[in-house]
Amino acid sequence: MNAVRTVNIIDSIVPISRFNKGEANKIFKEVKTNGIRIVVKNNTPECILISPKEYQDMIEQYEDALLLVEASNRLSQQAEYISHEDVLKELDITEEDLKDVDIELE
Repeated sequence: MNAVRTVNIIDSIVPISRFNKGEANKIFKEVKTNGIRIVVKNNTPECILISPKEYQDMIEQYEDALLLVEASNRLSQQAEYISHEDVLKELDITEEDLKDVDIELE
């Protein structure tokens, strides 16, 4: 799991006027090299720019957090669990039947 990175807000602020002056490419390069940029208009944050990689990492961390909450909720319930051996018996399969089965988990 990636550690949460703190953002220096003062250094991250980008006035929208820089976009109006044709500096978009320069700002995008700043995002790639320095990370998050906060675009302000009339001293009010309008949007936050992050790299696609950072966005994907953030979404994955969010999804992992949702899965953790769901797992914790399920574990906190007093549920009766079925052993692996009982599942195999119920499905009438053996460990040998599972050897050539490819399973991909996310």
